[in-house]
Amino acid sequence: MTPCLQNPRIETPDLPAPEAFTDAKAAVDRLEALYNGAVAFLSDRFNAAMAAGDADARYRAYYPEVRITTTSFAKVDSRLSFGHVAEPGTYATTVTRPDLFRYYLEQQIGLLIHNHGVPVIVGVSDTPMPVHFAMANEAATVPQEGAASFTLRDVFDVPDLTTTNDDIVNGTYQVPADGTRPLAPFTAQRVDYSLARLAHYTATDPKHFQNHVLFTNYQFYVSEFEAYARRMLADPDSGYTAFVSTGNAQITGPDDPLPPSEKMPQMPAYHLKRRHGAGITLVNIGVGPSNAKTATDHIAVLRPHAWIMVGHCAGLRASQSLGDFVLAHAYLREDKVLDDDLPVWVPVPALAEIQIALETAVAEETALEGYDLKRVMRTGTVASLDNRNWELRDHTGPVQRLSQSRAVALDMESATIAANGFRFRVPYGTLLCVSDKPLHGELKLPGMASDFYKTQVSRHLLIGIRSMERLRDMPLERIHSRKLRSFDETAFL
Repeated sequence: MTPCLQNPRIETPDLPAPEAFTDAKAAVDRLEALYNGAVAFLSDRFNAAMAAGDADARYRAYYPEVRITTTSFAKVDSRLSFGHVAEPGTYATTVTRPDLFRYYLEQQIGLLIHNHGVPVIVGVSDTPMPVHFAMANEAATVPQEGAASFTLRDVFDVPDLTTTNDDIVNGTYQVPADGTRPLAPFTAQRVDYSLARLAHYTATDPKHFQNHVLFTNYQFYVSEFEAYARRMLADPDSGYTAFVSTGNAQITGPDDPLPPSEKMPQMPAYHLKRRHGAGITLVNIGVGPSNAKTATDHIAVLRPHAWIMVGHCAGLRASQSLGDFVLAHAYLREDKVLDDDLPVWVPVPALAEIQIALETAVAEETALEGYDLKRVMRTGTVASLDNRNWELRDHTGPVQRLSQSRAVALDMESATIAANGFRFRVPYGTLLCVSDKPLHGELKLPGMASDFYKTQVSRHLLIGIRSMERLRDMPLERIHSRKLRSFDETAFL
């Protein structure tokens, strides 16, 4: 092991100075050039240091940033929930992977330029890029501390958890002394952190994720999703272009084979792709609020247009039957995992656009409407608990709370997904299917479950897909409700 460098010389890449842009595409081109220059510099220096086993300087590159300064109090279209800043000042955000976020960045920067009539400034920020995230783009692994022949953090910047947080989305961000306020809900380092986690947990590259995300808590939905994807790939007018499975296995034809996964990840993801990310992603988050939080914590940085839970639940009313649907209009949060980030006293409202899309899809798939729709679907409060075996405890407390809340169904994930959607400003919804009624003697047993799965999984998934396709056709400004925005919001979605 080489000794620590004493007062090392700091080398940085030679990149263009900050420049003003009035064209969003040109601004993103510059962001990409700055980012690629930083990554190439760190990659070259890292490979050289590893080969030599030593380094005589400290190598540092910085994330690019985009900033805007406006001096006008003039109001923009009050119907818009994004694309503008609230008051005069300077706003900025660091940017990572502009290749992955190009369409999003062009859209958001274009709205800023249009709504405020001033240019954006693109340049190098003062936030160092960790070598781990730079090398991730090269499909290379940075050795753990102590494995290299030199002290890694003496030569390169490493991830810094003191600056990787959710302060912006949680509303606890402290404006620095220079008065610059955030332009986007996540910083570059926070995004890079989640991109790495997504690849690990889902076994698919984040570039495959689509803007409309379905969450489920059962693997049975996956085979139905693949079958639907193959039907769409057989239809040249569907607009869908590819289907991606775990391990980044991709098919473009309806009869193409998919190799089996060597090892199933914790939360496998499947992607039915469409131009500009307008397709659908299905993530099997498994059971539990912790998984639901983990998945949504990381998918949120991709800024999806909507996410919906299409899982199974316990029906709590005698009038319900196995296979009935539950459309959540409210959530009883006893999942615990978000209490520190979003207190339980914060209401999580139903979003009209999502609710209408789901109810319409149920009506279409069941051929029922109006009062008759009540035969197969209830709306109401869904309770989410952190104890899957709540039925085995004394019923006095839980059942009383469920009754007082008017809950009609219970699961372990829906409230977490909805609450994190609210927290991250991602439109959310829940449509569950009753798979057991523990309070009425119908437990989830093998025989009952088998019959249920055969008859309802395909229909339930198709309702979720139809809802997403309906939302896809809506203008973006309609889906992203102002109900999700607080007093002092970032301009970027």
